[in-house]
Amino acid sequence: MPSSHPPTPTPVERYYDALDHHEYDALESILSQSFVQGRPDRRFEGRDAFVRFMREERPSPGTAHVIDDSTGDGNTVVAEGRVLEDEGDGDALFAFVDTFTIENGSIVHLETRLR
Repeated sequence: MPSSHPPTPTPVERYYDALDHHEYDALESILSQSFVQGRPDRRFEGRDAFVRFMREERPSPGTAHVIDDSTGDGNTVVAEGRVLEDEGDGDALFAFVDTFTIENGSIVHLETRLR
């Protein structure tokens, strides 16, 4: 008999949802305390620094992430997508490839590359 419950979102799905809906407590809950993000313009060391930046200093907070492709084995997930303006109703600002490392259900590392 099929389950009537929707599947539990993955940490990666929860990550993008939290960013797009400005749910910073939810974002904090899925990141390891020792979370590190590397990206072309900067590097974040620690969950608190990353969440603070996203909450207070993010240059374009009114955007939405559209994931075009995602592959992985549970511990490493690669998501390719685009960031759209105007809460997802506008033009694409840029394309990205995010590589997540997940341990015990928490995101411990994220490497972001722009395309």
